[in-house]
Amino acid sequence: MPGYLSATRHPWASFLFLLPLLIAYEVGVFALGGGQPGTLRNGADVWLRDRLADYGIAFAWAAPVLLAIVLFLLSWWNWSDRPREPITTIFGMTVESALFATALWAFSRNFHTLLAQTGIPFNSVQFHRVAEGQVVNFIGAGIYEEVLFRLGLFSLLFYILRVMLLPKLVAVILAALASAIFFSAAHHLGSAGEPMETTKFLFRTVAGLMFTAIYLTRGLGIAAGAHAGYNILVGVSVG
Repeated sequence: MPGYLSATRHPWASFLFLLPLLIAYEVGVFALGGGQPGTLRNGADVWLRDRLADYGIAFAWAAPVLLAIVLFLLSWWNWSDRPREPITTIFGMTVESALFATALWAFSRNFHTLLAQTGIPFNSVQFHRVAEGQVVNFIGAGIYEEVLFRLGLFSLLFYILRVMLLPKLVAVILAALASAIFFSAAHHLGSAGEPMETTKFLFRTVAGLMFTAIYLTRGLGIAAGAHAGYNILVGVSVG
């Protein structure tokens, strides 16, 4: 078990786990988006593409290719201790992602109750069918938001705080809190952002902290998988 627990945190495991999801997302965007594939893209994906376009990198596959290159380079840097049983590792990561997604979804159903002792009873949840395009968007959110806010922003903030000679634990806490707040705020920014609601902002901040904890302890792949799974559960649940 210790070998599996460390294997999931290796970049190679994340690369192998996320690559099929990334391909499914990109193919789904073009297959289901018709003449306007951008309408199905996740906001973090759009933001990354806009930043790449600012530097003259605007071809359609720029974002996923960049993501794949980053993960592969991280894997290559740590190639000597890569997982030796990738199929077993990926299967375990899939199970863990589903468990974390379900736990976070259950928590979200009761968040109002935790805040104000009122809310929707957990057993009142019903389900409905979501469009294929929505599922594609949910998968993209899981991948790109975790890459931007956990692999990117959290890691950058942690590095800066460590350079400032803050103790490791303090740097982790501050970087996690700041990246979670940015993650939550990003859902309310721009013309396509949601109206600001205190409860939603607080929940997404807490969710951001949870995803950071998963990222640190279980790896990027499981964090992204749990995020995508949670999005899908929220998408199909009503009431």
